[in-house]
Amino acid sequence: MAHGQGGTPFEQRLRIWELAQAGRTDAGIAQELGLGQAAVRKWRRRAQRHGRAGLSVTQGRPRRGVLSQSPANQVEDLRRLRREHRGWGPITLRLELGKLPQTHGQLRPSRSGIAAFLKAEGLPRPYERHAPLAQPAGPPQPGVHVEWEMDAQGVQVVAGVGRVMVINIGDPYSRLLTESLGCLHTTQPTVADYQLALRRAFLRFGFPRGLSLDHDPAFHDTHSASPYPTRLHQWLLALGLTVRFIARGQPTQHGFIEHEHQIMTHQALDGQQFADSVGLQPMLDQRRDFLNRDYPNRALGQHAPLQANPSASTSGQPYSPERETDLLDPQRVYTYLAQHRWFRRVSAKGQFELGTYRYGLGAAWANQTVELHFDPQTVELVCHSQNGELARRLPAKGLTPSDWMGELQPDRLPTYQLAFPWSIPACRMGLLLEDWAGTTFLDNHPA
Repeated sequence: MAHGQGGTPFEQRLRIWELAQAGRTDAGIAQELGLGQAAVRKWRRRAQRHGRAGLSVTQGRPRRGVLSQSPANQVEDLRRLRREHRGWGPITLRLELGKLPQTHGQLRPSRSGIAAFLKAEGLPRPYERHAPLAQPAGPPQPGVHVEWEMDAQGVQVVAGVGRVMVINIGDPYSRLLTESLGCLHTTQPTVADYQLALRRAFLRFGFPRGLSLDHDPAFHDTHSASPYPTRLHQWLLALGLTVRFIARGQPTQHGFIEHEHQIMTHQALDGQQFADSVGLQPMLDQRRDFLNRDYPNRALGQHAPLQANPSASTSGQPYSPERETDLLDPQRVYTYLAQHRWFRRVSAKGQFELGTYRYGLGAAWANQTVELHFDPQTVELVCHSQNGELARRLPAKGLTPSDWMGELQPDRLPTYQLAFPWSIPACRMGLLLEDWAGTTFLDNHPA
């Protein structure tokens, strides 16, 4: 859709300049970005004359006279509504303005008048340029433990336990189910839950080469058009795994693990009555082992996965929790982040959010869209103002092995029996210790 005069968002103006520098024609740029050729020509010429500063929305003085015929109280109410509800457009604002008692009997401004006012005030609805996360091109080459699929099944109510979500992980090539973890009393597994499920699978079968994920908020930033990798994503990258996201709305790309959801429900949950939640995970573990070793799989010629592919019993890349700090390589994450750039709106207080962290830039940066890059040499965010006149570096947050490991901190590994009553983190540690049995760690630390 073409934008009116001065209505082209900063990210699109920047993209116009980049495409023009790459030799694209005005017509081609207009078609790709959904703009009119006049708007493309205007911003291309302005950038050619003034550089990046020519793309700034702050050039010149704001237009005067917009809503000058409207009552002053309406104008102030409109400003307040816009600041309180940044997602409301001119139509919604006009309707909500008419509901206010103080505006009864007053002639409301038109939709186009409100739109012009928002532009003049520097309060247009924010636009973010789409900059997806980098990932492998296409599916991986087939092979045992080349790429696992991970997903959490929807909420189920289990007698004697209550609400349960089961995280299933498996290898679609060998049809091996590497983990089924029951998460209790939740409608959304946490990062700690997913890390526990993966650590148990790693202990049992070793590392795969990669992992396939959907767009769950624990895996993928769902709130931004230029997403920042989540802590779980960074942890997997630091461990050396390739991470691939399936297409949105395409669950068939996770056909194997979706099928395993149904199988595990039939095997472990349907018709079962548990005395309490303690018996749930042993049942899931027992049925997972049964499916891997004994159950005839039609896709494998009526053989169980480990009968058809004995080599699937290990990936050949061992894992141990006490060595996780050594296994994590921050440089892998730094290299990945350096491939990206992000666009974030700075608040009136001069702050923006990236990932789960808040950064401060100061009042000079307020109410504009900043462009962010990552410098892998200094581990800093490089911030560029909208007009290109300001640049600043900020230490990047949350990029250490300790940040990625979550509950499994080297100085928190249990030496002796965990204390009662168990907290949720202690319960997760207890499940991890079950698969950890017989390792050097437990041999050297008797209960």
